[in-house]
Amino acid sequence: MKLWDKGISIDKKIEKFTVGNDRELDMYLAEYDIRASKAHAKMLGEIGILEKDEVPALLAELDKLQKQVENGEFVIEEEFEDVHSKIEYELTKVLGDTGKKIHTARSRNDQVLVAMQLYFKENLIEIHQKTEGLIDILLGLAEQYKDKLLPGYTHLQVAMPSSFGLWFSAYAEILIDDLYQLEAALKVADQNPLGSAAGYGSSFPIDREFTTKELGFKTLKYNSVAAQMSRGKCERTVTSAIAGLANTLARFAMDICLYMSQNFGFISFPDELTTGSSIMPHKKNPDVFELIRGKSNKLQAISTEMVLITNNLPSGYHRDYQLIKENSITSVEGIKEILDIFSYSISQIIVRDINLDDEKYKYLFTVDSINDLVIDGASFRDAYKEIGGQVQNGTYKPGEGRKHRHLGSKDNLALDKIAAKKKL
Repeated sequence: MKLWDKGISIDKKIEKFTVGNDRELDMYLAEYDIRASKAHAKMLGEIGILEKDEVPALLAELDKLQKQVENGEFVIEEEFEDVHSKIEYELTKVLGDTGKKIHTARSRNDQVLVAMQLYFKENLIEIHQKTEGLIDILLGLAEQYKDKLLPGYTHLQVAMPSSFGLWFSAYAEILIDDLYQLEAALKVADQNPLGSAAGYGSSFPIDREFTTKELGFKTLKYNSVAAQMSRGKCERTVTSAIAGLANTLARFAMDICLYMSQNFGFISFPDELTTGSSIMPHKKNPDVFELIRGKSNKLQAISTEMVLITNNLPSGYHRDYQLIKENSITSVEGIKEILDIFSYSISQIIVRDINLDDEKYKYLFTVDSINDLVIDGASFRDAYKEIGGQVQNGTYKPGEGRKHRHLGSKDNLALDKIAAKKKL
């Protein structure tokens, strides 16, 4: 069944190409399309398009379909082009002409838009909550290991003393930046596009504020053309915010893989969280974090692909938009999986003692040694030259290092202030 069926058969090869995997993807959108259809039916009743007894009849059938979705019994068979045609078919099969009225004053264009934006809203909140959960774990680890020193690196060369507290809380605070981007994406998605129809509104006296309130949107996208133009824009914004979050997680996963290697040996994980080799019995591989890194990088690639697909499309609807549905859903579902496994794994991290007396860390405290001379009265440049000369001629003797007391340093992590930023 096709919503645009005019009694003309379409070439099967063309149909297969144009429908693609929409039926599978629409399973993610079914509950939202049903929810939007219920709001639309109520609104049509309010403005007199539907008779008084038709609205409850439609709502009852939509409730049955919603129950099927919740129970995993809802199926979009091959004869249906998408979820929208499936739902309309089911309503018409039971209610006859009343079912045929559900599409009054709307188009599949705004049906897809509203279902996608409801999907985004709900899932962005879930992703936000999962990210907050990971931040809480990291702040807890930062507090637990705040006194454990860790070599800091620049250019992957030993640089200055850091700490596990500083490392964990660094990623916690960067993830808060990602929360801000998710909140911005949520604001973009929280605008009701329903009623824009094909992109130019309707001659019916529809009440768009009614459906906005009914669906729980904060506001509506007033301009019908703008509402249609949000197709692509909203998806790009959401996948871009997710890409930012994925970037943070990919970098964190890279740190973990590096620090787990024998050359660093700073951290480990329980055996059951790692994998081995088919021929090297000593191996303890960080496959989980390698896959997190790879999958996170894929989500960043999706964001770029979204720009390329929608980059130069003129206003109005174009079938190109079908292609970004898959990317959007892959991005949303992918980041949720990554956040779950990241939180599960990082909470079991094993922090090892690091022997800072090892020869390779000999110059870890050179900056502190310079600062000691400055505090004793030397200018910074003269102190730099003196310590630099000692390094060159092999006479440098590392001290125990100084306390770093300013906000955000290894000995003053300001964890309470970082946690407070999360609540803004």
